[in-house]
Amino acid sequence: MKNLFAMAVPILPGKTPQWKKFISELNNNQSFEYTESRKNLGVRERTFFQTTPHGDFVVVTLEGENPQEAFKNFGKGTDAFTKWFLKEVKEIHGIDFSNPPAGPLPELVIDSEAKVLQN
Repeated sequence: MKNLFAMAVPILPGKTPQWKKFISELNNNQSFEYTESRKNLGVRERTFFQTTPHGDFVVVTLEGENPQEAFKNFGKGTDAFTKWFLKEVKEIHGIDFSNPPAGPLPELVIDSEAKVLQN
């Protein structure tokens, strides 16, 4: 059964042009490495760009058997692509996914096709 994980991540002020270049690289020069990385993690990733009055954000979704585990494991990669990806993410979003902040991951709270159990 596939599960879904989603996370909203702010783009640091002034970094939207760098983010757009980063996405272009993922869609072009780095597309094979990007696709292989996500296959190895067992997830399909989709990313959405959202402009708000509070700044620009990306909404990242991971879909697979255990997307939360894939998210936790991504920052542990030591290959060249992962190192490049993590460096870009840290510069653009200010988040070091090789050493993510403590705290709970996003939690699914409603699903129009299934009842979600609340803690």
